[in-house]
Amino acid sequence: MNTHKDLVGMLKRRQYEALLDNIPVSMIMEKAADYLVQTMKYEPISDELTSPTKMKDFARLKLIDAERENFIVIYLDNQHRVTEYETLFSGSIESCTIAPREVVKAALKHNAAACVFLHNHPSGSVKPSQADRKITRLLMDALQLVEVRVLDHLIVGGRSSECVSFSELGII
Repeated sequence: MNTHKDLVGMLKRRQYEALLDNIPVSMIMEKAADYLVQTMKYEPISDELTSPTKMKDFARLKLIDAERENFIVIYLDNQHRVTEYETLFSGSIESCTIAPREVVKAALKHNAAACVFLHNHPSGSVKPSQADRKITRLLMDALQLVEVRVLDHLIVGGRSSECVSFSELGII
């Protein structure tokens, strides 16, 4: 795989059964997500067209097949380069409890200057709920106290390839 475009093309054509010598699709998706993160690590996020696309592709790779809600945080340095990411919370098929204290603790542990939130709606809907908006505002306020900016919050809709960005919607 030579380019980001090749990776996205391959994933769009993926099958739900084993590929390449019976490797489970979940393993391929995980490796593809790791590859995408490696392309974002220490690469400044400056191109407004490609970077949100990369973040959305990463969100899809990590969350498209998740059977329950998951909340992932991508940590960025002061040049907006990815330093790390982790799944902080997992919930049920319809909700995920997020503890602002734990998000702040994790951001400080990773020495983040900024972060991006990702979560999924297994139902397939990508419309931000009132609860999504409320927790995002609460997390932004909590992280602002320790000088960590929230750049975006992305929602992936179940097994669909839909992904929405709070910043593109004007929520952030």
